Amino acid sequence: MKRGDPFVPRNLPAAPPVSGRSRAAPVAMAAGPWGWGLAALALLLALLLGGARRLRRRYAAAGARAALRGRAGGVRALLVTAHPDDEAMFFAPTVLGLGKAGARPAVLCCSPGNYYHQGEIRKKELEQSCFLLGIPASDITVIDHRDLPDNPAVEWDTQLLAAFVLKHIETNSINLVVTFDAGGVSGHANHISLYTALRYLHSKRKLPEGCRVLVLESVNLFRKYTSVLDVLLSCLLPRDALFVLTEEETEQARKAMRCHHSQLLWFRHIYMRFSRYMMINSLRLL
Repeated sequence: MKRGDPFVPRNLPAAPPVSGRSRAAPVAMAAGPWGWGLAALALLLALLLGGARRLRRRYAAAGARAALRGRAGGVRALLVTAHPDDEAMFFAPTVLGLGKAGARPAVLCCSPGNYYHQGEIRKKELEQSCFLLGIPASDITVIDHRDLPDNPAVEWDTQLLAAFVLKHIETNSINLVVTFDAGGVSGHANHISLYTALRYLHSKRKLPEGCRVLVLESVNLFRKYTSVLDVLLSCLLPRDALFVLTEEETEQARKAMRCHHSQLLWFRHIYMRFSRYMMINSLRLL
């Protein structure tokens, strides 16, 4: 062997050639099930979104009048909330749906939202939000009572709250009241107190004759953040009223919520984008 010649081992079996096909086969076999699974999931999601959007357009066009059984013109509606921002965060579909159907909803907010000593700021934000939702300042009433504090740990006195609500109903000839259900949507004690007070008035037959009470359905966490997809379940499950917003109306609801600058923490932006309550309200009669 000359200096510089490469060393070549002798009498060793030659390595079999590696074909590109055989090397890629295990990858293809491994990727195949995942690829088909992802493709099937994407197709299912596309079908669900398409169906949800079609139902959204259908109910947004006719749902409000159907829910009110053609009597929207004679409806004098009162939205009873616990804090400024409830009207936009939870009830915007109902407020806009009632207005579109010919009713004129008013708002009775049972506290100024003074938990962080921002009550005066929040009352102004409430007026700005309601203006975007079609409710003039003259139709907004805010109760500021020391025994009705904005506090998630405090249940409001049922008798006191019921007296305030009943007086407002009678003074303004209200025949439809809208408020939270027993879950309060978020489980807030103040929200649940409103339901307790309206249930008390209803069960004791203290409401004026012909006055109906609709309560907003609380849903589980998964449904709460499925956005437009929840219209599929909302249309199938039993309810007494269903309000669904168009894309343009949903943006109107989000603009109303953005008026509550003092409350726009990072998680509220996520809520506005994904919560079904920004576009769908399903309600039941007491």
